[in-house]
Amino acid sequence: MDRFQAMQVFVRVVDANSFTRAADSLSLPRTTVTTIIQNLERLLGVRLLNRTTRRIGLTPDGAGYYQHCVRILADVEETEACFQEAALRLKGRLRIDVPTCIGRLILIPSLCDFHDKYPDVELVLGLGDRPVDMVQEAVDCVIRAGDLEDSSLVARRIGTLQTVTCASPTYVARHGMPQTIEDLRDHHAVHYFSSRTGRNCPWDFKIDGKHQEVDMRGTVAVNEAGAYLDCGLKGFGLIQTPRYMALPHLQSGELIEVLPQWKPSTTAISVLYPQSRQLSPKVRAFADWVAELFASCPLLSGRDETDPAAVSCGVFQQRQTSQARQMAVAGVAAANAPEMPQRRRSAREEAAEYAL
Repeated sequence: MDRFQAMQVFVRVVDANSFTRAADSLSLPRTTVTTIIQNLERLLGVRLLNRTTRRIGLTPDGAGYYQHCVRILADVEETEACFQEAALRLKGRLRIDVPTCIGRLILIPSLCDFHDKYPDVELVLGLGDRPVDMVQEAVDCVIRAGDLEDSSLVARRIGTLQTVTCASPTYVARHGMPQTIEDLRDHHAVHYFSSRTGRNCPWDFKIDGKHQEVDMRGTVAVNEAGAYLDCGLKGFGLIQTPRYMALPHLQSGELIEVLPQWKPSTTAISVLYPQSRQLSPKVRAFADWVAELFASCPLLSGRDETDPAAVSCGVFQQRQTSQARQMAVAGVAAANAPEMPQRRRSAREEAAEYAL
């Protein structure tokens, strides 16, 4: 029996809490995984796993053996990496999970760069705002915003998320523009609720260097960042959304910043991974790459869009390209269009002027 493979299979079964999921992740038949575990238990002379139709549990002997296996496998992987040219030799699957909007707006536009550096690494990218059980779902690392809640995970901070309070011109035209924090009591908000707890995330402002939460009446609550932004664009209420998501709409006039003198608190962005994968060269390579990517994007590194480094951020490059294309099309249309009588200003335009 290959004892090293047996350790790998055993750890994967425990991490996935499933023989079937472990077999799939290792590209092995389920019967082979079952046979390896049975042979390992026979070799050690102890029972490692308690099996039922619903779940798998570690026995006391199994828990101790699991901890030893994790350390041994990590040491072997780290030792091998020391004698390899990492950029050329890293290979295999790397499963990550990121919030949908960070994935679509930041990661995916830059994935070709990651692939150029690590061509033999297969990225399995999950997008969503739901909580992920990294052990059960065999996820190698996740990107999340906020404080670390699971003490079994290792966190590496890679950026700072800036948030902006804003509203659509339609909402401002209908309800007016709040001028003070106290005015918010007369306004409605779109709430973002936690998929884990079901509670609405608090509205937060930094006033005189101190954090202050404000109770807001809600019109609708959602648990996905893109849907949250859409609700704000449609005029359901005020929203507090990441600035990198709102920026194109602020530039185009589809959103208006509210109470710019009182900014919402910033939030840390981190790469999280289980302690059992702390020394994985693939996880380390991805964390280094994404940290460098976020550092090049001002709105994810604690700076703002006026920073000269903005030109290196994919979000801004996409926005500028889109704006240039729109201006070119508009210029051609204007040159060929017949002269029209002056139209009446829309509610959006009047609201935007009022906001100034």
